[in-house]
Amino acid sequence: MNEISVEVRSRTEEADGICSLELVHPGGELLPAFTAGAHIDVHVSPQLVRQYSLCNDPTERHHWRIAVLRDPASRGGSAGVHERLHAGTTLQVSAPRNHFELVAARRSVLVAGGIGITPILAMAQVLHATQQEFAMHYCARSERRMAFRREIQASGYAANVRFHAADGPTEQQFDPGQALAGGDAATHLYVCGPSGFMDHVLVTARALGWPEENLHREQFAAAPVATGEDLAFEVQLARSGRTCTVPAGRSALQVLLEQGVDIPFSCESGVCGTCITRVLDGEPAHRDSFFTDAERAANDQFTPCCSRSRTARLVLDL
Repeated sequence: MNEISVEVRSRTEEADGICSLELVHPGGELLPAFTAGAHIDVHVSPQLVRQYSLCNDPTERHHWRIAVLRDPASRGGSAGVHERLHAGTTLQVSAPRNHFELVAARRSVLVAGGIGITPILAMAQVLHATQQEFAMHYCARSERRMAFRREIQASGYAANVRFHAADGPTEQQFDPGQALAGGDAATHLYVCGPSGFMDHVLVTARALGWPEENLHREQFAAAPVATGEDLAFEVQLARSGRTCTVPAGRSALQVLLEQGVDIPFSCESGVCGTCITRVLDGEPAHRDSFFTDAERAANDQFTPCCSRSRTARLVLDL
């Protein structure tokens, strides 16, 4: 994966526990183009890579902006951003990738929960700039935890936005049934936030009859998978002929890394696609959140960080 060197031009405390970073090319060059909903891989340290959505206007090529919530249960990603990345810091990032694209629609409904505002903010900017009809709902535990609230209130699309604070008056609290009423084949829903929040919104949309193909979610964490019936399987490295056994309870990625096989990886949960490996023989048991249904059906690649095998052996292009 191609990496880009960027410099933190500025850092802003946007809300309780949330900071934003403005990233620029060290030489002042334009950064690669991106579309609303895109994210970049950020090398928080040489051994730690995390995904963060770009939340500025996609027409702004002279800089990118990300915002990061410090997670109390951080495994090093968000804590590393908050502790180590300051104005003047140089770091490596990937080119933008987008698995949460806006699609052409008569009307769009944007729903953000907490730090899920990041891709939603870029979407609102694009929809407003292109004069498309949309409504936006921004939910958080409190106003103090709403990043970019003032920016949104001062924007040209402020009238399209409703803010919902869980600790606020009852009349302003988020009611997904009311927010999603009137959905039809010409309306698309985009939701980003904690998994439970997104599930609640999407279950409500389905109950109201929204077409499944009109529902879009962004996630950087995989859904839980039952592992109690996992079986061991073998992976064969086609280039060397070596064979390794992947026991139940361990991932193919873990085993291969221990064997000295150089595989790039990041999320370790099947969300980012960094570790995708080509399959030459055998049938993967896909557990990722990255591939489309058609890509899974092809069975010619898999994510060794989380996926397993339906056959006794997988032959990998390694």
